[in-house]
Amino acid sequence: MANRLLKPLSLLAAGALIVSACSSGGASPSPAAPSASTALPSASPAAPSASAALPSASPAPSSAADCEAGAAAGTQIPDVVAGKFNVAMVLIGPHNDGGWSQAHYDGLVYLCQHVADTHVAYIENVPEGTDSEQVFRSLARKGFDFIIGTSFGYMDPMATVAEEFPNQTFLHLTGYKSNGKNFGNLMGAVEDMKYLAGMLAGSRANLDKNPKLGYMATFPIPEELRLGNAFMLGAKKTCPACTMDIRWINTWHDPVAEKNAAASLFDAGADVVLTGADTPAVADVAVEKGKWGVTYDFYGSCKVDRCLTTPYWIWGPEYARIAEQVKAKTYKAGYEYFDADSGSLGLFGFMEGQTPQPGIKDLPAADVQMVRDTLAKMLKGEFTRFDVFAGPITDNTGKQVLAAGQKLAQSDLDQFPPGTPACTVCMHWWAQGINGDLPKL
Repeated sequence: MANRLLKPLSLLAAGALIVSACSSGGASPSPAAPSASTALPSASPAAPSASAALPSASPAPSSAADCEAGAAAGTQIPDVVAGKFNVAMVLIGPHNDGGWSQAHYDGLVYLCQHVADTHVAYIENVPEGTDSEQVFRSLARKGFDFIIGTSFGYMDPMATVAEEFPNQTFLHLTGYKSNGKNFGNLMGAVEDMKYLAGMLAGSRANLDKNPKLGYMATFPIPEELRLGNAFMLGAKKTCPACTMDIRWINTWHDPVAEKNAAASLFDAGADVVLTGADTPAVADVAVEKGKWGVTYDFYGSCKVDRCLTTPYWIWGPEYARIAEQVKAKTYKAGYEYFDADSGSLGLFGFMEGQTPQPGIKDLPAADVQMVRDTLAKMLKGEFTRFDVFAGPITDNTGKQVLAAGQKLAQSDLDQFPPGTPACTVCMHWWAQGINGDLPKL
C-alpha cells in the first residue's frame, strides 16, 4: 500500500484552520500511485530513531496501512468513519512547518500506519485559547474516540471539553494537568537533547573564541525556562566562560518574528543561537551572519551547513502505544513523561546512521566524545532528565538552586510556584551565565 498525504479539505476560519483525514487497516485494493501533489511531505522516507528501526507500539495491520484522504471536500470538521477507531489531532502550526507541528504530524501518520482499523484527521493553525476549545468540542461532538492537542495553551480548553465528554479520551502535550479519567498528559525529556546541544554549542563558541550564546524563547512558561537552562548547563561543560542572552518572541510559529529575533541575537554578538520555536529560521539567519544555529523539534530542520544540530522528537511510537491502550479501553489518564531510553528523542547528527554536521567536525575530540558518551548513557536509561538537573546548580544571581547530590523533582521541572502539585524548587530561575529577566508570577 502507498502512503498518501492527509489532504487539506477546507478552512474553518480564513487562513487559520485546515482539516485533513486518512484511514488505515485491513486488506484493500492497491491504490493508484500518488501524484506529486499527494505524496507524503517528509524530509526523508522514514524518520530516524535511536535504534536501527523505529520501535513499533504494536504489530502493523495484516496489510500495510493505506493513509488516504477520507473526508469530503467542504467539510469544516471531519466526519468519523463508522467501524473505525477515530483519532483527531489539533496542531498549533502548519503540518509541514519543518518543526514542532511536522514532528507531530509524522507521529500521526505513524499511528495511522501501525494501529489497525484507524481513521485519523488533523486540524492545523489552531490558536490557543477559546478558538481551540471550540475545535476540541466540535471534534468530540463528531464522535472522535481519541483527540490529541499538541500545544501548551490547549491545556485548559481540553480539560474543559474532556469533562463534557466523559466517554472520549483526550491527550494534551507539554502541560501538566490530568483529570485521572479521560484527560491525560504526555511530554518527553527533550531537555536531555538540549543539554547535549548545549555542550556542542559551548564547544563551538569556545573554539571560535566567542563565548556568547543566544536563546530565542517563545512564551514565558516553565517549559521554556527548563529547556533554556538545560542548554546553558550543557554549554558550561565545554565552555565555562560562556554566557547566553534571551529574546522572547511570544509565538510558537512566526517565521518573520523568528528570523528577526535570531538576527538580533547574532547582531548582539552571539556565536551560536538556539531556538525554542518551530521553524528553521535560526539556521537560515546563521548562514547570513556566518555564525551557527541550533534548530528544534524536527530532524529535517537541520539542513544547512551552519546548523550545528537539532534536538528532535519521534512521536509515532508513543502515539501508537497510547492509541492501542485507548482502543482497548485500558488507558489510564494521567501524567506520562518519557525519557531518552524510550527511543522517542534524538540529537541530529549523533543517532545511528547519521553524520555530524560540518560545524561539529573540527570541535575538540574530547568534547564530541563527551556528547557521544552522555547520549549513550541516556539511551540506556543511565542518565536521565534528573541527572541533567543535578546539583550543584547556581542561578544567574549567584544563589544556589541545588546543592551537590540534590536533584529536582518532576513538579520542579514543570511548574512555576506554587504549582499543582506543589513544586519545591520550581522552574522559576535562570542558570548561571544567562542574561535574562524572569517571567512575572
